[in-house]
Amino acid sequence: MIAKQTTVLDRAGLDALIQALTGAGYRVIGPTVRDDAIVLDELSMGAQLPAGWGVTTGPGHYRLRRRDDAAVFGHSAGPQSWKRYLHPPRRKLFDADRDGVFTAAQEEDPRYAFLGVRGCDLAAIGVLDRVLGAGNNPDASYTRRRRSLFLIAVNCTEPGELCFCASMGTGPAAGPGYDLALTERCDEDGHRFLVDIGTGEGARILNRIPTAAATPEEVTSARAEVTAAAGRMGRAMPDAELPAVIRAARESPQWEEVASRCLSCANCTMVCPTCFCTTTEDVTDLTGDHAERWQRWVSCFEIGFSYVHGGSVRTSGASRYRQWFSHKLGTWHDQFGESGCVGCGRCVAWCPAGIDITEEAAKLAKGAR
Repeated sequence: MIAKQTTVLDRAGLDALIQALTGAGYRVIGPTVRDDAIVLDELSMGAQLPAGWGVTTGPGHYRLRRRDDAAVFGHSAGPQSWKRYLHPPRRKLFDADRDGVFTAAQEEDPRYAFLGVRGCDLAAIGVLDRVLGAGNNPDASYTRRRRSLFLIAVNCTEPGELCFCASMGTGPAAGPGYDLALTERCDEDGHRFLVDIGTGEGARILNRIPTAAATPEEVTSARAEVTAAAGRMGRAMPDAELPAVIRAARESPQWEEVASRCLSCANCTMVCPTCFCTTTEDVTDLTGDHAERWQRWVSCFEIGFSYVHGGSVRTSGASRYRQWFSHKLGTWHDQFGESGCVGCGRCVAWCPAGIDITEEAAKLAKGAR
């Protein structure tokens, strides 16, 4: 039976949680500051968390800023998503020698604990579970990594300028799937975290560290802050039946207009927490006696992505942008029963041309009326 009572961790308790996870054999992955950004990395202690750091974002814009408090989760999505640990950007599949001997790559089977997973990213992991982990032929590498994953979600109380998770139904409160969920609070009563338990493993880990019971007033106040955050989103996806809108807009001149700004750089797909496409490549040594096959991420913005029988199907920037946009917000519903967008805003922040997916969707929806 999973305990339903909300408990409280102080700041030292969060550090103890990291140590408890490490002691239980988990590799803790969480946010830290590096290269003028908040990125994900392996943590060995709470001091590595981005205490007192926030971010300012906009189309094609991302900057660190100092906060007035010591919050460690007071920032919106950074350039990396948790996908890179479950579905790595590049991994070896096998080795082959000239004599015909094939050797499958020996992959590690890490036990990850993700600390600080926002509602949007928790939903993105759920999307990948259905894309890569379900069906008749699940991705074995993904399912191995996912099987032992421990998830510590964070309920958002301060949405960023580019966040639109509320309009996608993925936040700011973390949905199902977490082991523990934290709501961070920094006020006159101190720096602390309200903790909700989602699984038996979450309860087992939490029992290793000191906690206090949260008062009903504190729980009510924290829940109200998360609810209020839904009304302070920096962006919103239009309230429209987007799959139908996109189907009707196949020949819209808007695709050419976007293409006049789009660099086809593939940044949007690389930072997206749900894009999953890969290709394989073979490499050999200088002697030709040894070859390796590798799998790597690939983007539908690459000219070779649609290469079929001697040529690429989508040769124009307009057709490639339409493909990405249409799949993400339209035909993903047909394939997987949901949208491929979770409202994290990364594609807007890390687009060097500042193209905003919510603005482009709003233009199409307006033109459909």
